[in-house]
Amino acid sequence: MSRPAAGPGHNLGPTLEPGASWRRHCWREARAALLPKLPVEIVRLHVRRAAEIGLDYKTYAGVRATTGHDLVAFLFSTNALRLLRERDRLAAADAAKLAAARGICRLVAAQPPLDPGDVRRALAGQGVAVDAAARAPGLADGWGGTRAAILGLLAEGRAPADRVLLIGETALERDWVGAARLAGFVPADRYFGRALSVRP
Repeated sequence: MSRPAAGPGHNLGPTLEPGASWRRHCWREARAALLPKLPVEIVRLHVRRAAEIGLDYKTYAGVRATTGHDLVAFLFSTNALRLLRERDRLAAADAAKLAAARGICRLVAAQPPLDPGDVRRALAGQGVAVDAAARAPGLADGWGGTRAAILGLLAEGRAPADRVLLIGETALERDWVGAARLAGFVPADRYFGRALSVRP
C-alpha cells in the first residue's frame, strides 16, 4: 500500500493506518533475506583483506557485495593526495598508509599542471610505489574522453575497471566512476582517516 503524498501542514510522521507493525516486520524480514550469510571464516578473510589494503571493513564489504569481486587497485587523484603544485609532497601519515598497503596496485591520475612522471618519481622518493600514472581527465574531455583517459590508465596498470576503487576529492572525480564503470568512490579524507576540516 503506497503512502499518500503529504498535504499542507503534514509533518511526515509515521502513518496512522492500521497494519504499521506488520509492514515493519515484513520490511525487516525482506531486508535480512537480502543480506548475505557468510561463514565466519570468510568474514575473517574479508576483515584481514580490508586491513591489508588499508580500507575499513564496512567499505570493503560494501564494494565486494556490490561488484562481486575483490579489489585489485586503487586509483588516486592528485587532489586526493593533496598534491596541487610541483613542490608539494604527500603528508607523512598518508605516505606511510600507502606504503603499508599490500596486495593492491596504486594508480595515480595527475591533475594539470602536474606531470604524471614527476608525480610518480616524487611518490617513489617518499617510499610509495606507483604502478601507473597518467594525466587526469578534465572538464573539456567530456564523457567519452573521460572514459578513454581512465580506461587508458587502468590498461597501463592492468586493472579491470570493476575491481578499481577511486579515492578522490571532487565531484568531477566522482563522475569518473560512472564514466569508466569503476567499483566505487571513497572520499580521500575517509580513506586516509584525516580529520575533517572546514576549508575556506
